[in-house]
Amino acid sequence: MKMSAAEISQVLKEGELEKRSDNLLQFWRRKTCVLTTDSLNIYGDTQKRNRGKELKLQSIKKVDCVERTGKFVYFTIVTTDNKEIDFRCPGEENCWNAVITMALIDYQNRKAIEDFKTRQDNEGASPGQQERRMARAP
Repeated sequence: MKMSAAEISQVLKEGELEKRSDNLLQFWRRKTCVLTTDSLNIYGDTQKRNRGKELKLQSIKKVDCVERTGKFVYFTIVTTDNKEIDFRCPGEENCWNAVITMALIDYQNRKAIEDFKTRQDNEGASPGQQERRMARAP
């Protein structure tokens, strides 16, 4: 999969991360992950990035359950439909949980500002609103 120049500039972190499988034995599977400003892309194959899963930041509720052991940092991503996806990354050099959390906060802040501006524009478009604002001005 070729990425455009705009997509490359939006990449926040790229590397390997281990995801716990959903099957009964719950093996840890090494995945190649690319975190952008809008999503976490998870690929099973390092070389072929054409078949991957995209987890949009809008569908992530929080990054939870961070636990450090001697070798790994374990964390869980909780989605808006309350599904949990378990990950682990080696030691402190990667800290994927922190980067994903910061990307999520940045996304939520951008979304809140967009919603506020949209609400302001809608209020400004209604008749009589400007007069009410002028009446409140000192």
